[in-house]
Amino acid sequence: MVDEPQKREVVLSLGSNIGDSLRTIQMAIENLSQILDVVKVSSFYRTEPVGLKYQNDFINAIVVGKTSLSPFALLNNIDRIEKRHGRVREIKFGPRTLDIDIIFYGDTILKMSTLQIPHPEFKNRLFVLVPLVEVAPDFVDPVEKRKVIEIFEERKNFLKEKVEKI
Repeated sequence: MVDEPQKREVVLSLGSNIGDSLRTIQMAIENLSQILDVVKVSSFYRTEPVGLKYQNDFINAIVVGKTSLSPFALLNNIDRIEKRHGRVREIKFGPRTLDIDIIFYGDTILKMSTLQIPHPEFKNRLFVLVPLVEVAPDFVDPVEKRKVIEIFEERKNFLKEKVEKI
């Protein structure tokens, strides 16, 4: 009998603000289900942009899944899904057809130029924290060793962007 690779729980953040963003996110979730076991999907949220303010609102969601892919293999697959949906990286914080970020990969802590896990900005983004608390409030940030619900409760009054469930 061959041992199967251990599957790790991953948390991904999805966002879009170009084209039919809701449909793009739905299709991206279908694409993700081909590379990981989708366990939970948050509600969809309309959120105002962070950084570059003069652009359309985003549609955001969180996907929790399990994968045996390495973090880098997962990232490569995510890049292919983004490109399939027309993603072009032109302007930092600018409009995009699809953005998928790895927020957590189990209890992995990774700091490289091409990939940082946990995502270094997740605590500063309500568009990540609100749907994350909806589907995985007890997920523990491996850096702070605290549940995301605790991080959200601490940060929610300092973060000002609009986030509304649709």
